[in-house]
Amino acid sequence: MPTELAPRLPLDPPAANRHRGIVVAIGNNQLRTTPVFDAYWEFAAERQRIFFRRLEGMSGALTADPILKLFKFTNAYRASDRVSQYLLRNVIYRPDLPSDARNVFFRTILFKLFNKIETWQHLEAAVGKITWEEFDFARYDKLLTGRMTAGETIYSAAYIMPSGGSVFGHKLKHRNHLRMIEHLFAERYPERLSDCKTMTDAFALLRTVPFMGPFLAYQYVTDFNYSELTNFGEDEFVMAGPGALDGISKCFLGADTVRSSDVIRYMFDHQEEHFEKLDIDFPNLWGRRLQLIDCQNLFCEISKYARVAFPDYTGVAGRTRIKQKYEPTGPLPGPFYPPKWKIAAR
Repeated sequence: MPTELAPRLPLDPPAANRHRGIVVAIGNNQLRTTPVFDAYWEFAAERQRIFFRRLEGMSGALTADPILKLFKFTNAYRASDRVSQYLLRNVIYRPDLPSDARNVFFRTILFKLFNKIETWQHLEAAVGKITWEEFDFARYDKLLTGRMTAGETIYSAAYIMPSGGSVFGHKLKHRNHLRMIEHLFAERYPERLSDCKTMTDAFALLRTVPFMGPFLAYQYVTDFNYSELTNFGEDEFVMAGPGALDGISKCFLGADTVRSSDVIRYMFDHQEEHFEKLDIDFPNLWGRRLQLIDCQNLFCEISKYARVAFPDYTGVAGRTRIKQKYEPTGPLPGPFYPPKWKIAAR
């Protein structure tokens, strides 16, 4: 656990005005950075400090950063976020549930389609142990339809989920998604995923899933790779989402001249260099560097942060407000990470 956790403030306006940027080489292009680039690294470090402070049981103000005090942001490491932690501990690595490939695939895809803890808990409370062998379309449909009728939201707002009606023909989105699960098993996707040798191959496989776009496929392959179904190198492949594209456009001048994946890889490759140059003590995840997925997510978060801290940098999305306010929830339980990461031993 880090010992030096002094807060760092975002760049104040005078510092932002003095910033002249550095030129970095990405691919065959030279890009000049903006003040948002510096804030990317400051944000990553302070958000990680907040995570450790919560683990230590600190109460009251967790940061001196006024933007992080007021608004909700994800963690620097994707796997530390609340929903990812629930997926790891309560869905994938469940000692009381079958651990074969088909059941781990089923639980993971069922959870991620809705990406909402309360929806999983509602299903589990009614069904009991959630297994592929006991899956029944009519029963799950009734439970989900009933929850919607009661006025509850069954989908997270984190991802925009296509309805799939043009493929499976139902008016209600969740019915199409339940049919999609049946389709995946009929087409042997659990076995085919386990047979993939690289994350790129697995991504290509998931892109053949009806109505699954590139960003969702990347997110899902990352979630599957938390499990023992696959063991891909996390540094081999990345796919930027809309929020990350906006963040990239705010961090670099002329970012549209390079591939977004090359920009994210640059941040992954050079993270220690830039933390050192900016004199930032980054408290990493017990020796684990930021991975490509984390650098991608941080671009999305700095895109939001910059709407308040650097309003003159409008990015490609042009959004100006942060919608979600931060609501304190108290200390965090001890985190759980994939055993293959060997973090627990550290």
